[in-house]
Amino acid sequence: MSATRLIDRGVIRISGEDARDFLQNLVTNDLDAVLPGQAGYGALLTPQGKIICDFFVIALPPEDGGGFLLDCPLLQTADLMKRLKLYKLRAKLALEDLTEASAVLASADGAPLPAEAGIVYEDPRLPALGQRAIADAAGIDALVTAEPESWHARRIALGIPAGGRDFAYGDTFPHEALLDQLGGVSFKKGCYIGQEVVSRMQHRGTARTRVVPIVFDGGIAAESGADAIAGGKPLGTIGTAADGRALALLRLDRLADALAAGETPLGGGLAFHLAEKPGFIRFPFPGEPGFGAAA
Repeated sequence: MSATRLIDRGVIRISGEDARDFLQNLVTNDLDAVLPGQAGYGALLTPQGKIICDFFVIALPPEDGGGFLLDCPLLQTADLMKRLKLYKLRAKLALEDLTEASAVLASADGAPLPAEAGIVYEDPRLPALGQRAIADAAGIDALVTAEPESWHARRIALGIPAGGRDFAYGDTFPHEALLDQLGGVSFKKGCYIGQEVVSRMQHRGTARTRVVPIVFDGGIAAESGADAIAGGKPLGTIGTAADGRALALLRLDRLADALAAGETPLGGGLAFHLAEKPGFIRFPFPGEPGFGAAA
């Protein structure tokens, strides 16, 4: 077991008899599938369909007081609390920011976390990511055996984007951040904020920009935030990197045109190519059958 503390995560609790319906009407994932021991992954969107914040939703059993915990990005926690309070209206629920008293742990090697880690759950995005846990901040030092960088290197190798690192909050659609590939969007549930835009992108296949894994040809990755270009034309932005690999938010149609023209894509001036497509990605990469029909 190799566990790391993700110091860039916050924790919000939502409790009360209206908590489930409240979240179901707001977020992208289906709360009917979120039960004790079975977490969900989703996001709160703007009315224009862009991601305000993505998070994990953990259902607490009755013996722990019921309700839900949101494992969310630390820098977005205050804004998320503000928005949840805005939407609360007359709903019978309570909102608490538990960040200071809590710690978020994650498996750095995919092995199970110990039961004493607290509220342990499988990462709902991809089984290979292993488990996460929400624990009391006091007394967890003995459980932490790895630095956060090791977890992020594993995440990058698996092709999993992280909000605020590989895509910008307030400026990215769920499809672009791969929420549709990672179980973060339900296309069968009822209405939620931003649903019309997301559904239209799904049915029309208009997601041309995607976070994809890349490999730098020289084994040295560009810095996060570097521009990606080909033939002097912009492709997108380089995100997080580790071990010569990175995630990049790219216009795949422009990348396809560049490759067809024999142009080498560059990130921060360094040549790169698309990595082998992760198994969870269902849309075609440039050069694969069906590309262009629905990127």
